[in-house]
Amino acid sequence: MTKLIKKIVYTGQIELKTGLHIGGSNTAMNIGGPDNFVVRNPLSNLPYIPGSSLKGKLRSLCELYNGEVGPKGGPSKDPYSKAGSLFGIAPNEKDAAGHASRLIVRDAELDISNKEIFSNTDLPYTESKTEANIDRITSKANPRTFERVPAGARFNYEMVLNIFEGEDEAELKATLRQAMKLLEDDYLGGNGSRGYGKIKFVENKADERTY
Repeated sequence: MTKLIKKIVYTGQIELKTGLHIGGSNTAMNIGGPDNFVVRNPLSNLPYIPGSSLKGKLRSLCELYNGEVGPKGGPSKDPYSKAGSLFGIAPNEKDAAGHASRLIVRDAELDISNKEIFSNTDLPYTESKTEANIDRITSKANPRTFERVPAGARFNYEMVLNIFEGEDEAELKATLRQAMKLLEDDYLGGNGSRGYGKIKFVENKADERTY
């Protein structure tokens, strides 16, 4: 069995440069309100960034940049690729046991310490923004209203990198840094081509822990 050497805990904040929409349930749709809601914590009602959304975007950008996209555009199946080494792969013909992810990505919670940012929003901690799709044949407009967390808001993130005996620690750390930089020049969530979801990682810290 491979021995766990240490954990590196990365913490910091995700600062929104433009509004962010990561879709949630529309079961509470109100007349005249948004028809595309953001995901919220059911206990606090605060918007959050699911760890699965953040990790999935980091992985896909890493695969695209390093030319490691699998068959039919799916995830890489090579356990020795940069993405496979960091994010893991499912069992396949090349590696029957698979390769567990070395990276844990927690849900990122909204930082509400600076409530002034949200003082003018029309919804609790969010804003509504109406977009219109134009039918190219009939020229008919189809307006839809999206709920977004506004620019300037911050989310607290935490990621844990597991380092096992015999693995290339420097390469795993470099791959994670690369993926984070790629995301800063891309977008998170939906409607990125319309300007949504530009982010920046700020106040970043790394804490190495042995037990």
